[in-house]
Amino acid sequence: MTFPSDFLPYLRPNEPLARYSALRLGGPAEWLYIENDSSARLVEIVSAAWAENIATRILGSGANVLISDRGVRGLVVINRIMQVDFGETSVTASGGHGLTALARKCAKRGLSGLEWAASVPGTVGGAAVNNAGAHNGNIAGILTALQVYDFEQGEITLQNQDLSYAYRASSLKKRPDRRFIVLNVTLSLRPANPETINATMDEFVAYRKHSQPTGASLGSIFKNPPGDYAGRLIESCGLKGYTVGGAQISSRHANFFINSAGATAADYRALIEHVRDVVTRETGVILEPEVEFVGDW
Repeated sequence: MTFPSDFLPYLRPNEPLARYSALRLGGPAEWLYIENDSSARLVEIVSAAWAENIATRILGSGANVLISDRGVRGLVVINRIMQVDFGETSVTASGGHGLTALARKCAKRGLSGLEWAASVPGTVGGAAVNNAGAHNGNIAGILTALQVYDFEQGEITLQNQDLSYAYRASSLKKRPDRRFIVLNVTLSLRPANPETINATMDEFVAYRKHSQPTGASLGSIFKNPPGDYAGRLIESCGLKGYTVGGAQISSRHANFFINSAGATAADYRALIEHVRDVVTRETGVILEPEVEFVGDW
C-alpha cells in the first residue's frame, strides 16, 4: 500500500478499532485516518487511496457496524469534522457531525424536526446514507440536499429525490463501490419553542433507556419486516436470553444483543446468523440485518 509521503503523518498503521466502534469490539485497521478539521484534506487523502485502488471504508462513529476480530484491510476513515451553519428554518451540518449533538443544537435554536434523533447514535452523514430514524421520524423526511464528493464526478449536490429513500436504505447505500464521501447535509426544519422540543427529546431518551439495554451496543440488529417487528418475532421463537459465547440476546428487547461476558465479534455474528435461521424456520420470515459486517471475516 502506497501513500504520498506528506500523507503519512495523518495515518496510523495497525490501529485497533475497538475504541472507535460503538460496540467496543473489532481488530486493527491496516491504516486508520481520522480527520477533525479539513474537508479538503479528507477528500485529498481518501481520493489518493481510491486512485491506488486501496480498499477504503468510511467508519463514521462506528454505530451499527460489526467489525471483524481479524480487523480491516486497507484504509479506515473516521470523519470527525463538526461544522454547522444555521438558516432561518434549516441547518447544514458536516457529514462527520454527531447526529444527537446536532439535534440538541437545533433544539437550542428553536428548530424542530430532529427530535427523533435525540436517542440515535451515529453521524449526520451516516444517517443520510442509511436513512436513520426513530419514533416515527427519519432523515428522509427532512433532508433537502446532500453535498457529496464522488470519485468519478467530483463534488456534487444531490437532492432528496435523487436518493431513492426507503426504509433504512438509499441509492448511496446500495452503491457497491462506496467511493463517495458525505461532506455536508442540509435539513429543512420548522420553528418551535425550545422547551417543547427539549421535552419531546427527553421523552424519547427516557423511552430508550426504559426499553433498550444500556452499555455498548450495535443498536437494532435486524430491520423490522413489513407490518411486524423483528424483536417480536425473535421473542416469539423463545430466543430471549439465548447466548453464543459472550454475546446474548437482551432480556429487555430481543432485537438488541448484549456483551454478557467477554464477547468477540465472531460471537455476535454467530448469534445473528443463528437468530435469522431460527426465525426463518419457525415463522417463514427472513430477517435482514440492520448491522453491517465490516472487515476480514
